[in-house]
Amino acid sequence: MTKDELAKIEKYLRRLFANDTIKVKTRPRKDDSAEVFVGEEFVGVLFKDDEDDEVSYNFTMAILDYDLKD
Repeated sequence: MTKDELAKIEKYLRRLFANDTIKVKTRPRKDDSAEVFVGEEFVGVLFKDDEDDEVSYNFTMAILDYDLKD
């Protein structure tokens, strides 16, 4: 993904979730995906899908059982 794409996605996620601490960063040795952070905490991976001349982005976030405990 290009820096321009990452910036647009970051802006969209910040607006969608009303959170200015969201960051979208490139992944080492990968150009089809990026890492998503809230502050300094890694929260998921964003994948680019450009099949059939249509581009979409898929965000994958794992929620661990111990994260749900109070």
